[in-house]
Amino acid sequence: MGSFSIWHWLIVLVIVMLVFGTKKLGNMGSDLGKAVKGFKDGVKGAEEEKKDVAIDVQAKEKDKSGS
Repeated sequence: MGSFSIWHWLIVLVIVMLVFGTKKLGNMGSDLGKAVKGFKDGVKGAEEEKKDVAIDVQAKEKDKSGS
């Protein structure tokens, strides 16, 4: 068995479209896009939170050494 050619993928795509319909596939794609965007926002928020914590720690260390 070799790898799938473009014709195999086109046939699979047509069958999926016939089974699910284009409207349902569009909704699934939209939901997937929202999930990916939410994940990216969550990761970005976590990175910003880490930066804020690091800045706070550095400020506290300066206060301790400066006193």
